[in-house]
Amino acid sequence: MWKLSGAVVAAVLLTAGCSWTKEKVQVSGDEATVNQGDTSEPQIITPIINTDGEEIGEAKLTADNGGVSIEVKASGLTPGEHGIHIHEHGVCTAPDFKASAGGHFNPTGKEHGFDNPKGYHLGDLRNLEVDEKGEVYAQMATDQVTLEKGQENSLLDNDGTALVIHEGADDYKTDPAGDSGKPIACAEITMNQLK
Repeated sequence: MWKLSGAVVAAVLLTAGCSWTKEKVQVSGDEATVNQGDTSEPQIITPIINTDGEEIGEAKLTADNGGVSIEVKASGLTPGEHGIHIHEHGVCTAPDFKASAGGHFNPTGKEHGFDNPKGYHLGDLRNLEVDEKGEVYAQMATDQVTLEKGQENSLLDNDGTALVIHEGADDYKTDPAGDSGKPIACAEITMNQLK
């Protein structure tokens, strides 16, 4: 097990790649913990679609010590940083993911952003770094949500939730979405994908 600062996590672990691994990166708080090992926890595997309705990648969400480990693999994105958040409805209807997936998952009623003194949403995550080829492979984890149905912070409520990638970087402070621009990709998180 390694301990890494949040800056190192953003610079090193949210990088492009081409295969799934089992590393997990904590995204809330000041430090990140990376664990390596096999898992037999409940898991969701869901396609990521773009605003044309085309499949551009896949997301895996795995129950992890009371939280959720998230892996994202996608291509066809613009290079650079992109905000990624969990949204309140498990519906990804192209081209308007904001209308179908709703706002950020926020059962505690806080404002957006890790750097916002009135924040953060439970659906807030660290930015993705897309490489010059338009590809991303990222690993992150959050202890703020669960895949356990019936909990206030469960991603699997009646209509599920969605993982949404935005066109620009999240500034981690501007309410309601970190000034990250319109949603450009979406993955449904529902009971139908639970393995």
